[in-house]
Amino acid sequence: MTSDHDGPAGASRRSLLVGGALVAAGLLTSGAPGALAAPRPGTAHAGAGAARKAFRPVPVAHADELVVPRGYVAEVVARWGDPVDASAPRRPAGSVPATPAEQAVRVGSHHHGAQVVALAPGPGGERRGLLVLAHESADELHTATLPATAMAAQGLTVVAVASGPRDAGAWRTVASRFNRRITATTPVRLTGPAAVARAGGAPAGATAAAPGGESGTESPRGVLAPGALGITPWGTVLAAEENANAFFGTDDLTWQRSETDARHGFSAAGFGHPWHTEDPRFDLASDRARPEHFGWIVEVDPHDPASAPAKRTALGRFAHGSATVSEAAGHVVVHTTDAEDGEYAYRFVGSAPWRRLRAKGLEPLDHGTLEVARLSADGTGEWVPLVHGTGPLTRENGWRDQADIVVRARLAADAVGATPLARPERVAVHPTASDVYLALAGGVAGGGCGTSAADGADGCGAPGASPHGSVVRLRPSAPETPAARTFTWETFLTGNDPRATPEGSFAHPKGLWFDASGLLWISTGIPGHLLGDMAGPPGSAGPGGSADPVGRLGNNALLAVDPETGEVRRFLTAPRGAEVTGVAASADGAALFVNIQHPGHRTATAAPDREHPGAVSTWPDRAPGGSPRSATVVVRHG
Repeated sequence: MTSDHDGPAGASRRSLLVGGALVAAGLLTSGAPGALAAPRPGTAHAGAGAARKAFRPVPVAHADELVVPRGYVAEVVARWGDPVDASAPRRPAGSVPATPAEQAVRVGSHHHGAQVVALAPGPGGERRGLLVLAHESADELHTATLPATAMAAQGLTVVAVASGPRDAGAWRTVASRFNRRITATTPVRLTGPAAVARAGGAPAGATAAAPGGESGTESPRGVLAPGALGITPWGTVLAAEENANAFFGTDDLTWQRSETDARHGFSAAGFGHPWHTEDPRFDLASDRARPEHFGWIVEVDPHDPASAPAKRTALGRFAHGSATVSEAAGHVVVHTTDAEDGEYAYRFVGSAPWRRLRAKGLEPLDHGTLEVARLSADGTGEWVPLVHGTGPLTRENGWRDQADIVVRARLAADAVGATPLARPERVAVHPTASDVYLALAGGVAGGGCGTSAADGADGCGAPGASPHGSVVRLRPSAPETPAARTFTWETFLTGNDPRATPEGSFAHPKGLWFDASGLLWISTGIPGHLLGDMAGPPGSAGPGGSADPVGRLGNNALLAVDPETGEVRRFLTAPRGAEVTGVAASADGAALFVNIQHPGHRTATAAPDREHPGAVSTWPDRAPGGSPRSATVVVRHG
């Protein structure tokens, strides 16, 4: 890590963000063969179409390498274990952090969401920024069974990045006063309806006993299992806590699950590696258990390393799969999802224009309405408010107040008749057209799902459902009106569609992101047990004679889609066993930052172990005997 000037402290964050957003498609400038179809003249983003980079799509891949189109290069910029703090000692290539203290000053594990926040205005400012990364989990071989180290591998990384003439266009991480890690033990604050207890002013979920046994409360700590990252108009980053329930458990055989515990996925065994033996906050039978401190949208200010992350409880508590921010008539709108099969899509609409709220000293994400989607078979839908005292959400029906509703958001959504979806993950909002795109990673969502790649609502019993995933498009009835709650919906793309061209085939879409020109990017997360070396048609026998329905699609990928024509082109393929997760652009749009998560994870034909960590992949270090590592790559013109 090299040092770099941090830029003027008084820079306007709003100007930095807008400047970057307007040119976010600069990577895709004209000049290469094999053009992705540009928008038709007269469409909302026709002017941006001329700025798109024409690229020749990459083929389906099975090799252990990262592949981008001809004319581009991909460079690793932030691996798991790379130093964030200049005091971190050097480690051999391919080695990983071994202790909690070591991990706490290094880039975390399991890269998921990504955002690049501009750092300084003026000439050259677009070539510098703060890279914010979400770390969803801990490495299964090295840290998952070591709770303290796993806690330090979780959370968020903020690290400065820069590119200049001396780097020949390459990006690097740099030392900065903004660099920091946010982990499972970092102090946080709860805001909104669940922040104040129903009696005594204690945080929601707190008990009467403090760590020392005295009367009081234990301050909330930690950001767990963040997936997607969003960015607000005022320059902060939103992190979606997803599978936080995985790290809770208990050895107390007398503990019994409540209805809320069961509905929100808490169990004595957790997901196999609960942390209750290390920290009583995660022991479900302890009076110090804090399950209600997790499962929120978390707001982080990357420009203020001393600030505590804020958990915005008005946006509901569940396994958030998205934190996508847009505006409607000046009101902030946050689309999010509950990223499990059979769960729901949500949005939060600010009660007033966000500038007006901030001018009054109010935090915009504490003032608004949480809503859940209800989709009808006729292609219409509505956003249903989850507001105490409305519909079934009354005291007479057991709902005490708004805090009760947001803490038990899944049960509240059940009560109002929300529509189950086939594993809803990321949401993307078109930068000019207001259309909302929802990635369904694939599932049965209520049962009855067939095996045809073209299965839709009738075949799977849920809108857009398909065993191999789909992308659903919602079109607001009145996009200019933030309170408008009705929309139409359609299945825009279907995973593993036999009608797709080879360069446009994909399955299990999990990530969605729009660049400023209106080009939609899809990143895939085909499960490991379906990843194999097979190159035959769907459903044919793969290696070892087993059926591999998506084996023809090879490794996971990043694809570009024209939303006007539906044309899909594969832009990047990941190493073996990896998922493609977060995608973000530099301020000038000349580079894409792409996260590659858990390379070397098990596939249909191979699995790593402690003796052979590189059995599936050795990316990115290629060190003999070393471990594969999640990493961020920067893709740019070569």
